[in-house]
Order: sequence, then structure tokens, then C-alpha cells
Amino acid sequence: MSPPSPLPTLPPSFPIHWRGDLYYEHARIGRVFNHRRPDRYPLAVVEAKHEEHIVEAVKLANKLECRVSVRSGGHSWAAWSVRDDAILIDLGKYYELSYDAETHVAKVSPSITGRMLNTLLGHHGRLFPGGHCPDVGVGGFALQGGMGWNCKNWGWACERVLGVDVVTANGELVHCDKYENTDLYFAARGAGPGFPGIVTRFYLQTLPVFSCMRSAAYFYKKEDYRKAVSWITKLAEDYDQDTEIVAVSSFPGGGDELRVMVLLVTFKNSEEEARKALQVAEDSHPTGNVDGWFMKPTSLQSEYDDQAAANPEGHRYCVDNAYIDNDANVVSVMEKAFTTLPTKKSFTLWYSMAPCSRRPLPDMALSMQSDHYLALYTVWEHKHDDAGNRGWVQNIMQDVEKQSVGAYLGDSDFQVRQTRFWGQEQGQRLMKIRKERDPQGRICGFLDARDNSGADGLPNEHHWLQ
Repeated sequence: MSPPSPLPTLPPSFPIHWRGDLYYEHARIGRVFNHRRPDRYPLAVVEAKHEEHIVEAVKLANKLECRVSVRSGGHSWAAWSVRDDAILIDLGKYYELSYDAETHVAKVSPSITGRMLNTLLGHHGRLFPGGHCPDVGVGGFALQGGMGWNCKNWGWACERVLGVDVVTANGELVHCDKYENTDLYFAARGAGPGFPGIVTRFYLQTLPVFSCMRSAAYFYKKEDYRKAVSWITKLAEDYDQDTEIVAVSSFPGGGDELRVMVLLVTFKNSEEEARKALQVAEDSHPTGNVDGWFMKPTSLQSEYDDQAAANPEGHRYCVDNAYIDNDANVVSVMEKAFTTLPTKKSFTLWYSMAPCSRRPLPDMALSMQSDHYLALYTVWEHKHDDAGNRGWVQNIMQDVEKQSVGAYLGDSDFQVRQTRFWGQEQGQRLMKIRKERDPQGRICGFLDARDNSGADGLPNEHHWLQ
């Protein structure tokens, strides 16, 4: 599809870059975090600076009978925003960030990152459990559910989305919450890239900040994987409610020795409370750890820095994930993923999800979870290594997915593998809402293998890797 000739009449200041323009290529992929960038070419890119630009762009797409895609932070591993012959609305220059001290509600535009949001909230003694990586935009993160800070205890970030402002597929600006446009409010909390509209503003309920953050870590040799992970997967089930728990396999500092790290970060308001929370792990951890620390002072900003170092810019990524069945032998299922990393910058992560995974969730699209979240983050630098690294991920997932109940949208690529992303009832309801709100598939939605899912969306079924 070529740009229309003559070009539609638009306001002189309207920030659009048509395919073939000098700035087009930068606008197309300049903000795509994953440098394994796609060979897909939008009809045009609109670098929206105001809400009106978003409305106008959707109306233009309707006039031209083309699709619309949207980019918040650009951190989608599969670059869902870059779609052939669509108008890509890039929100990177559209900023809105405010906080109401009476209601403790933050109003946030989609491109605002977790670091930006919590920097502001910190001045008011508040926080929001946003994405762990500092440059992840709130938009994509919240729409797909939001596996944020201490999710195992505090719950999903989308549970704290009180409302959204949305430009619908026909270009109408509406507000959605539990009282009005309730169907879109349901979808906005867990639909991910399948949301049938473009969110322009989130209303987020914040939490009180914690004045004393401390961490404990225990590093084990690869040979001690089973000992370390057996310990922490059992200990985590009913651990302290303000403590986040992960296990990570990596090559620390780019060294030659693979290590399995168990990390606990506790959010408290005194040294005494923090020590009490972490002492349980300190007293029970298996012997033989080769490194570690206890009661190390930390902060959200420090944790953001560590996450940024683990997810370096200018690199190529291949990612996949699974919620492992609670009845599976979790330690065995994850062993190969933890002990055979393909590059020194790659890492495998287990994230403890109980007790959040065991309680009823609000009425929202997000509905897939288990006690055990496994994610593979394969990181490399050169295109000639693509096949080997992608092959490693596929090889691991061939076994893992057979012991899984589904997957998290944020670390998925529907072009490669489809599985269950919602409960059966919630998935059916979401696809019905998509068809009712966007019957023509104006909003691009889920990027499957041929990008033709349209208004039908995803089947929400396992499709085993071959």
C-alpha cells in the first residue's frame, strides 16, 4: 500500500511521516528496543504530542481504510507496533504525568516509564508497582496485566488501574471505568496488544512508599541448581507479604561461570522489619553458596539500574515464557532452561507468584496465572547468531510448554508460539468485545504468524511447537 496521492489535507503541524519520507525509517524503528528489528513497513508514522493527534490519526486511518497500531515505550520484544501498511501512532512524545494528593491517584500517558512515574511519586511518599525494567512504558505494561514489583503479594498492576481514557476504533474519545464503558474497562486490564482502542490516559491507584528496602542474595554453582531451586520454590509459597522472590540463572559480570542466584527484595519501613523478613531465608538457605549478601540496602532506583544492566540497549533479544502447572515437577521442568544458557548476556528467570496466583481476581481480562512463572531472555549482539539463539529458546520451550497452563502476554511472540493467555471464559469474552468494538479490525491487534487475526483475535489454545 503506497501513500495516497494526493496526500490528505491535514493541519500543517500534524506530526506525520509518510513511507518514503526522509525521517520515516527512524520513526519506524528508532524506538524499538529489540535490535532484532522487523521487516514490516507502516504506511505512515504519527509522532503524537497531544491527545488530539491520536484522535486525528485514527480518523485518518478510517478515511484511508487502513489499520492503526500504537507504540508506548517500544519495549515489546516482538515489536508489535510495527505493522505493514498501518498508521503507526507513536506516543513517545506524548507526555502527561500528574498526581492527586487527596485521592492518591496518578494520571499517566502511556509512554511514561516506571522510573519516571516512581521518581515523581517518590516526592509524594507514594509508589506504583510498574515494570521492573526502567524504560518500559506504562501503556503496554498495564494493558497486558503488569507483572510489576512484588506482584506475588501486591497483585497485578492492572488491578490498580481505576480507569482509562480511550480513542475507539471509529475515532471517538471515551472514558472507561467500572461505571461506564465497562466492556472496554474489562479489556483494558489484560487484553495486551489486542485492546480494541488506543489508551490515551491511565488513572492509577498508588501505594505508600516504603522507607527501608533491603535485599538478600545467594549464588550457587550450576551443579547445585536443584538444591537451590528446590529450597526457594518451597520457601516462597507463604513467605513475607512485602518480599519479592526470584531465582535467576546468568553469567554474573560476563564471567565464565554460570551461577544460579536466589534474590529476595523486601519493602519495609524499618531495619527491624526488613531483618525479620529476610532472616527466614538467611537461616534456611542451603550451604555451598559461592557468594551472596544479607540486608543489603537498596532502592527502586538502584533496582532499576540493575535491571537496565541486565537488559542492555543495542542488543538482539528472543524471549518466551510459561506459567508452569502447579502439579508439575517444577524444578525438573526448569532445569535445562537454567543450566544451558546460550550466551553470557542471556538469563533465565523464575518468579514466585503465590499467593497472588491463588486468590480470585477482579472482573478483568487478565486471568491466566500459576504459582510459578518461567521466562527465557536470550540476549546477543550479531545477526549471524539469530538462528542459534532462537533455536535454543524453541528447544527449551518444546519441553516446558507441555508442563505449562499458559503464558504471559508481555514475554510472548504470537508469530512463533500460541498458547493460553486468558481463562476460557475471559478469553471468549475478550474476543467478543473486540468484534463488537472493532468489527473491521481497524486496530491492528495480535500479531500472529501472518498478521491476519484481525477482529477474531487469538484462539486462546495451546499450539505445540513442532
